[in-house]
Amino acid sequence: MRCIESDRISPIFPLVLLAAVINCTVSVYSAEDKPLPETLLLKDYRPRPIYNIPHTEIGKARHPVIDMHAHAYARTPEQIAEWVRTMDAVGIDKVIILAGATGRQFDEIYGRFSRYPGRFEVWCGFDYTGYDQPGFGPAAVKELERCYRLGARGVGELGDKGQGLFYSKPTKALGMHLDDARMDGLLEKCAELKMPVNIHVADPAWMYEPMDAKNDGLMNAYKWRLDNKPGIVGHEGMLKILERAVKRHRRTTFVACHFANCSHDLNLLGRLFDEYPNLYADISARFAETAPIPRFVSGFYRRYQDRLLYGTDMGRSGGMYRLTFRILESADEHFYAWDQFSYHWPLHGLALDDKMLRKVYRDNALGILMPKESGPKAATD
Repeated sequence: MRCIESDRISPIFPLVLLAAVINCTVSVYSAEDKPLPETLLLKDYRPRPIYNIPHTEIGKARHPVIDMHAHAYARTPEQIAEWVRTMDAVGIDKVIILAGATGRQFDEIYGRFSRYPGRFEVWCGFDYTGYDQPGFGPAAVKELERCYRLGARGVGELGDKGQGLFYSKPTKALGMHLDDARMDGLLEKCAELKMPVNIHVADPAWMYEPMDAKNDGLMNAYKWRLDNKPGIVGHEGMLKILERAVKRHRRTTFVACHFANCSHDLNLLGRLFDEYPNLYADISARFAETAPIPRFVSGFYRRYQDRLLYGTDMGRSGGMYRLTFRILESADEHFYAWDQFSYHWPLHGLALDDKMLRKVYRDNALGILMPKESGPKAATD
């Protein structure tokens, strides 16, 4: 049988050729592993500063520091000892552990950190068991007094983002807010025992906004979004709840953590400071939100330097502490900390003066801690 020559090209050939081209193209891009600008997602955008400007390395805080906002990150004696070594290296005198717990869980956390009584202070939570039943209150006050006798010298971190108090363990109190009359007995007992109350109210404003191209804090907001929670109390409403509680319980010291989540408009917090001398705020976990606007924020520190408390709420690494010192102490401009923050905003140092640093780092905390801080103590066996 003889093959017949033909000038015609098989209709399958173009498809085979196209497949080969596509295969080569995919192979090239896979090998390079570099997405095109048209396909680069904002969440993957990690620029490096291009400016040749000063970069300040701060190994140790300028003054001894009291960290007013941390949690029980260390779970073993070895981890706690490692934390203390880090504290010594970076200049942290004392850390407040916000256990937010009662009962056996508080006892366990307190026992874990009590080996270093001068270096850690453990605060308890509120026991909300039965909050939705008649007669709630006396049992919760009794548990608060028990925690105080064991060693708790403050309460927190309480938390309410709009659905009710839900941070304390083991029981959540959804539907009950800080200004609820059921909370009166607990908050008055805190005043009597001189136990400050750390309260997380709301969340940054962009968490409540639509998750769209106009949301300036989208890269962080999406993870913690609240815009999809029907019936939730909004940001403005949560600040009103805080104000009503602070106003009703003027003998109680309140610490609104994270700048009361008013990073977008610190004037809101300033107004509360002006009105209520029993209100303080810690600066924890809002460095990325405030460092992008350094001139305004440093002015806020200057005006309210007696009411702001250093805190971290970001773990226990030396690098984390040093980053906060760089933001507070240096005048560095346009830098990023992608291993710590998820926003796309560049950071800037606030260049706080020595007087402000002393107050924020330590002196303001000494004014509300009970008993008074007396300096680091050696670990006991």
